[in-house]
Amino acid sequence: MSPRDAAELLALAALWGASFLCMRLGAGEFGPLPLAAVRVAGAALLLMPLLAARGGLGELRRHWRPIVVVGLVNSALPFVCYGYAALSISAGLASIFNATSPLFSVLVAWAWLGERPTARRVAGLALGFGGVVGLALHAADDGAGLAAGGSAAAVGACLLATAGYGVTPGYTKRRLVGVAPLTVAAGSQLAAAAVLALPAAWSRPAVAPSPLAWLAAGVLAFACTGAAYLLYFRLFARIGPTNAIAVTFLIPAFAVLWAGLLLGETVTPAMMAGGVAILAGTALTTGLLGRRPT
Repeated sequence: MSPRDAAELLALAALWGASFLCMRLGAGEFGPLPLAAVRVAGAALLLMPLLAARGGLGELRRHWRPIVVVGLVNSALPFVCYGYAALSISAGLASIFNATSPLFSVLVAWAWLGERPTARRVAGLALGFGGVVGLALHAADDGAGLAAGGSAAAVGACLLATAGYGVTPGYTKRRLVGVAPLTVAAGSQLAAAAVLALPAAWSRPAVAPSPLAWLAAGVLAFACTGAAYLLYFRLFARIGPTNAIAVTFLIPAFAVLWAGLLLGETVTPAMMAGGVAILAGTALTTGLLGRRPT
């Protein structure tokens, strides 16, 4: 990995880590559905002109059906779920749950694509999901929830979101082989925006969001989603999926950093222990730990 690639990987992790901060700042005033709708609409406004300039609209028309599915499973559903979770649990805790997405990818590949995991991957799955259970118990018992009674549902929403992320690689491997990454990124955001438009309008806030909430929504849409997608797919093409997945390990660190600096959130020992278990399990599952040198 070149110094430029490493710098872009850090920038991507910083952007995606900041998304949890932005959701904490915006979800309370917008509501989860409207905030998710603003997020994907803004990202589509950034990405669609780029796709048109590169002549990708024809490819989008040819593959629109599976791209709509990706928009639903990989954007609309997770963004609403994490917006809902942001009402009840800290940004740092939500970002740690987000790190389980590669674990779900392995489970989906096993069940759907017949890719039987090795013993090392099975051990990683057990370790990672053990960390999830520990964090969930911590959220329920130690008051990690920010709203009374809301932490259990918020944890469930985070895991539903990461399960959606886990479905996407297997689905795209079957239905979108050879389709340009920018086509998938732009089209999926447009599809998610179309799906969320009416539900978001029905649940729009009774009071206009503050300038700070709008700023958070704008950063979430254009930087943490639109620009981050461009960075991710460029890295994916240059350094490969195994190296690109390393961003998963960096996102919680940046999320905790931003939330600590700007929201005063703290990291408890239970969060640290659960986070280490999840990240170690993910590293085993994805092959980043225990890989033999070549």
